[in-house]
Amino acid sequence: MRRVAIVGSPGSGKSTLARRLREITGLPLHYLDTLWHLPDGGHVTQDEFDTAHGRLVSQERWIIDGTYLGTLPSRVERADLIVLLDLPLETCLDGIRARIGRPREDLPWQETELDPEFARYVERFPDEQLPRIRELLSARPPECRLVELRSREEAERATAPGGCLWRLVAPGGRPAT
Repeated sequence: MRRVAIVGSPGSGKSTLARRLREITGLPLHYLDTLWHLPDGGHVTQDEFDTAHGRLVSQERWIIDGTYLGTLPSRVERADLIVLLDLPLETCLDGIRARIGRPREDLPWQETELDPEFARYVERFPDEQLPRIRELLSARPPECRLVELRSREEAERATAPGGCLWRLVAPGGRPAT
């Protein structure tokens, strides 16, 4: 596997899973949130994001963490493996609450509180985003593998030695050094 896309709701554990896969594969990891967001909490223009995303997706090796529906089709087209995290809503909201006040490599600022608008986006994600994600994933190329994970425990098992993701991505069945 040379190109891995990780998608799912905010708070589902995409970044944690992406870091585990980086450890196993040695592939470069890119967070779409760091392409979109500025350190002051603002964001770049859509054109700037699209240009940066296009450069990223054209590379030969990557793990890309982030859903961003507008650009998902190009990741689906290029990925060798897509991991969809489809966790329960409360688990995702708990994940967001747990990261408040913690510095993160996947976000260029530190969250200090749960933004009510963001919480509403996450609450609507299963009904408004997930059906479109599934539609886009169903159109993936035949050689692109899809793995769906539905709990944090399942994600842990998948990346453990011998787990389904481990077997797909580990060079020779061992983590990269």
